[in-house]
Amino acid sequence: MPSYTLIKVNSRRQIQAFLDFPKMLYKDDPSYVHPLDGDVESVFCYAKNRLLQAGGEAARFMLQGEEGATVGRVAVFVNPKTAYLNDQPTGGMGFFECINSVEAAFSLFDACRRWLEVRDMEAMDGPVNFGSRERWWGLLVDGFTQPSYGMSYNPPYYRQLFEAYGFKNYFYQYSYLHPVSTGGMADNIRARAARVASNPRYTFRHASSRNLPQLAQDFCRIYNRAWAHHSGVAQMTLEQAGAELTAIKPIIDRRLILFACHDGEPVGFFVQIPEVNEAVKRIGGGRLNFFKKLKFWYLLRVKRVCRRTMGLAFGIVPEFRGRGLEAALAMEFVKVAFSRDFPYKDIDLAWVGDFNPVMMRFQQQLGGKIYKTHATYRLLFDEEKQEKEFKRCPRM
Repeated sequence: MPSYTLIKVNSRRQIQAFLDFPKMLYKDDPSYVHPLDGDVESVFCYAKNRLLQAGGEAARFMLQGEEGATVGRVAVFVNPKTAYLNDQPTGGMGFFECINSVEAAFSLFDACRRWLEVRDMEAMDGPVNFGSRERWWGLLVDGFTQPSYGMSYNPPYYRQLFEAYGFKNYFYQYSYLHPVSTGGMADNIRARAARVASNPRYTFRHASSRNLPQLAQDFCRIYNRAWAHHSGVAQMTLEQAGAELTAIKPIIDRRLILFACHDGEPVGFFVQIPEVNEAVKRIGGGRLNFFKKLKFWYLLRVKRVCRRTMGLAFGIVPEFRGRGLEAALAMEFVKVAFSRDFPYKDIDLAWVGDFNPVMMRFQQQLGGKIYKTHATYRLLFDEEKQEKEFKRCPRM
């Protein structure tokens, strides 16, 4: 049996090794896109991740083989806003990368488990992000093509490693692809949208990146009313919303952020960004120095290599659901998508959890097709509870 050494990541050199390890692991995989170092590091930076400021904890580990070569990495964390929203205190693990070795993978899983048990956690979810769900959440189990920006990508064998350790599927996450050219919206969706559009109390407006405070306020208000009641989803603060929007400000396209209002009050949103991973891939990811920034800007603004949009959030406050407002939001966006100067060819709506069958059905009615599937796993540390009391994520 091979011998492995577990190293806690602390120094700058170790942090860079943690960031660089996937380059070696995926060097022969043409679908892989190495993320930007700054995007990953922001998760573990006290000044940028407000969960750390709110009392959350995080640690990173690397695994080395007998000759000192890195063979795996992982991060583990406790989110104070969601850890106690479950039947048992639950931490998280993510940013898992590992060679195809049960022994190596189990060493990393064991390290996460021990770290969480010391902090009185009784379960862990993974692979997940130490932050919002729209980034690096879930294990890719189907659709091993080039990932969208911020979406998880991994080899197929990771699934066997997780399940062999005892993880069980907590929920599936489906990514839907909508070709703009088809306009394959069901007739009943169009009829519902028309009814809402004929009501003068409903209006629609696009966001402006020039007024981020107002955008953050509107987004935060709808998000908390639409999503924060759901299992494992914490309230979003105005500061968090502002930080998230500031992070994506350089790539915001106002046409892709749409609000629905009732008597002037925002009650729904559809938030997208350009899917920039094609540009990220062409600059090689990693550290974004001056020359890479220049090339990135050139690829986005001059070459316009981004031909797909990526959905970040779609939400309607509860009292306005079932009135056709979802359909009306979609129809308003279709008007934009079919304009002559609209540069995007496909819409990637990632992701919809299988705990939300209403939204899954709506995606199908809009003409979307599932093209990727991720899975969020959960492990209860008590083996008897894992066997007898494990519950999948409750449906909305």
